[in-house]
Amino acid sequence: MGQSPDHVHSEEWARILEHGDHFRHHRRWFRLLPSDPRCELCLAPFSGAGGMMLRLARGIRPSRLNPRFCNDCELLGDEFPGGAETQVAMLFVDIRGSTTLAEDMTPGAFSVVIDRFYRGATDVLIDAGALIEKLIGDGVTAIFAPGFAGDAYVRHAVDAGRRLLAIGADASDRHVAVQVGVGVHAGRAFVGGVGTSGGMTTISALGDTVNVAARLGSLAGPGEMLVSDTAYAAAGFDDGHPARELQLKGRVAPIGVRLMTASHVG
Repeated sequence: MGQSPDHVHSEEWARILEHGDHFRHHRRWFRLLPSDPRCELCLAPFSGAGGMMLRLARGIRPSRLNPRFCNDCELLGDEFPGGAETQVAMLFVDIRGSTTLAEDMTPGAFSVVIDRFYRGATDVLIDAGALIEKLIGDGVTAIFAPGFAGDAYVRHAVDAGRRLLAIGADASDRHVAVQVGVGVHAGRAFVGGVGTSGGMTTISALGDTVNVAARLGSLAGPGEMLVSDTAYAAAGFDDGHPARELQLKGRVAPIGVRLMTASHVG
């Protein structure tokens, strides 16, 4: 008997998420080409000299159905709808005190601050090999899978979090300083294309690992990153950061975490 379509789709997604397929190679080179915006999956640029070069040489351009992906990558959602369960590290980061910040600024000035945060966070996460799942409100969600971030994907997630703690440190006459909170957790999650009828809407992750990381991100204070003990150990850290136990809403057992702050960035 042949394999069911769902099983074949799951195997294809697992192969991509765990080994990268051609995406890791493409991402390594495409991210060096100017300029943003880019395909969320392969990082092909859509504008500037890089975008023009790829359009002429390979016919790569924004998908007509969803401009967040290129016309090549949208085929993944068409040919292999669904996703796969795999090991990932999840990172959640958002601006602390954004409501108060917005209250003291015009909407236009606040949008400039948010845009600067998005751009800084996106640069850090792409450089670390993350798949950026969401840019929403004043926060960013990122997926670190071995096929994209490499075998040390958990360490890359934590290191990216440490860099994110510093992106709001610039205060000058032209810039408003912001502080962020970060949460990182590692484990199994279901990752795949959402909204694949007629094309992928986004790449998304689901499951308890995602929920825990989101909770840690919401509990981290300004300039803090909460890393679960699971992620801390998987990242290869020795004991050296303050340990806490947190009771997360909806969970019976407390979870152990390590606290990293902006002072630990170096």
